[in-house]
Order: sequence, then structure tokens, then C-alpha cells
Amino acid sequence: MRLGFATLGCPGAPLDDVLALAQGNKFTGLELRAAPDEFTNTDLSAKHRRELRTRIEDAGLEIFAVNSYVKLCAVEEQPLEEHLELAADLGARGVRVFPGDDPGEGTAEGPSAGEIRALDRVTTAPKDVPILLETHDSHSTARQVAALCALLDTNVPGHNVKALWDTSHTWSHGETLDEAFALLRPWLELVQFKQADSQQDYRPVAIDAGDFPIQELLTVLDGTDYPLSLEWELKWHPQLPSLAETLPAVHTWLGSGAVK
Repeated sequence: MRLGFATLGCPGAPLDDVLALAQGNKFTGLELRAAPDEFTNTDLSAKHRRELRTRIEDAGLEIFAVNSYVKLCAVEEQPLEEHLELAADLGARGVRVFPGDDPGEGTAEGPSAGEIRALDRVTTAPKDVPILLETHDSHSTARQVAALCALLDTNVPGHNVKALWDTSHTWSHGETLDEAFALLRPWLELVQFKQADSQQDYRPVAIDAGDFPIQELLTVLDGTDYPLSLEWELKWHPQLPSLAETLPAVHTWLGSGAVK
């Protein structure tokens, strides 16, 4: 299983530090947070994009995703195309997006207005790089993301939307990992994991302080080759230990032989 981490866990860190964290802890993939305060953003020149891609590839690392904050279903203008272009330039596997629908919309009888907007955006989006739709916010369950992907299959032939499974989100919403995997598998591209405490409203916590069923996840994924990425939310939860402390603990948590 290919193991990576999101740069959300080291906010504002320079590229040299990120590469050292990955190489020093035997992680081979990165999710690059795209934001104005990070070394990855849509304002990068063509020259800087080439340099960034070369540095990461020369370090023997793969870019699992460019992590945008695009909300596919939202009303406001979303810079989806700019992020897809950035991901293509960097050689990333895809662009992470959120659903971002109005939770008050939608009925059992049909898609919400936001989901219709998502159909329109996907129809016109470039197809070279996958759009990685995360189980998040309005669509935090595998059931919801699978239903939206199935809607896309029916209405947008040849679309480029894949599923990004945030396993903690589906778990915290009452789906077993086995159920969620079965629902998402037809579209699954990337799997995220983190530690959380179900006794504290699923709050992110240190690796040895929560109860996310990591061994159950490894059993569910046994025999597959999906990239597995640590989403360490230090940017939003500064009480968490640093990635420098966390990454070695991840190997112990996963167990020997789980990662290649």
C-alpha cells in the first residue's frame, strides 16, 4: 500500500521540509494543499510549476492530489479549471474537491439544485485530470457520494469524477468501513485516514489517543492498491502533535508489512 500525507499537517512549511519529512519517514506520496500561503497554489508560474514537479519527482515521491477548496455543488464561482490545470502541470493524480451543497436542498425524489450545478461543472471541466470528490460536508457518507457519482455516470458520459474516501468521515456518520468501501469502490481513487476519538464527537487526536478502527480499514483494503494518505489536520487543530512526531507513530499504528 502506497503511503502519503497531506501538507495540511505542516501548514506553511517550505518544500525542503516537506520532502525531508516524507523521505525521512518512508512516505512516498503527498497531498499538496493549494492555498495562497502554501508553496502550491494556482498563481505559480509555468517555471515554478516545472521546478516543483521536478523536485518532488527527483525525491522519489508521487503527488496523490492537489487539495483545492473548490465546492462542486456550491452557488459561488469555483476555480475548478485552474486547479485541474495546476494538477496536470504537476503530474498529480487528481484535484480534491468538496461537495459543498446546501444541506437543506434535495429530496428523495431527485437531485438537489447543487447536484445539478455539479453536473454542469463536470460536463464542461477538462478531462485530463480526475476530480476527486471527498466524502465531506453535505456528502459525508459513502452513500451520498456514491449516489452523486452514479448520477454523473447517468448524465455525463465519460466524466472524470472519482471518489476520495475520507474514512473518518464515513465512520463518524455511522457507516462501517466495509459498507463504505463497497459503496465507493466503483469510483474510488484515494483513501484518507486519521485518528479520531468517538467519545469526543470524533475530534482529531494523537495517534495513540483515539479509536479509529485502523486494522479494520487495512482488512477492508487488503489485496487492493489504493494510495493511503494521512490527513493530519494540524492547520485546523493546532493542539495535535506535529507531523515530525506523528509520522513515525503511523508506521507502528498501521503495523509492520502494511505499507510498501
